[in-house]
Amino acid sequence: MNYLHAYWRMAYIEAPKKDAAPKSDDPFAEIPKVADEKSVHLLYRGKTGYLVLNTFPYNAGHLLAIPYRAVPALAELTPEERADLMELIVLAQKILSDALHPHGFNVGFNFGASAGAGIPKHLHCHIVPRWEGDSNFMPVIADTRTLPASLDMMWERLKKFTPPHVA
Repeated sequence: MNYLHAYWRMAYIEAPKKDAAPKSDDPFAEIPKVADEKSVHLLYRGKTGYLVLNTFPYNAGHLLAIPYRAVPALAELTPEERADLMELIVLAQKILSDALHPHGFNVGFNFGASAGAGIPKHLHCHIVPRWEGDSNFMPVIADTRTLPASLDMMWERLKKFTPPHVA
């Protein structure tokens, strides 16, 4: 048997559990309603959308750009919402570049459950920082991702490079 030692996890396991965001079939609609932004890892509030750390990241610093209004397709956004969403994506790349100095990015949408959208009724864009050599044998051999930082630590690091909210 192989062992993966993650000694830092004990602090997480023993920490008191908090209900950050209200339970919903659309957590993306609930996240902006929470006053304690750190508890839901909300990084930035724009005019028509926001940036938040992905709760289930592909890589450290994985952000989501999400419109406040729940729609499943880009065509259903207003022109203002589409423009603001693109500005959020650009801002996310800037924050990640300034804070983490990645070598590249994966940026994209998954439309529909069959395309991998976890919440298909509320579109969102993934902004994933990438570094040369950031993928190792763990996802291939053990179907396990290894992340070098907790979401709380990453939120604090990125927040230092985030401008004040617009909204």
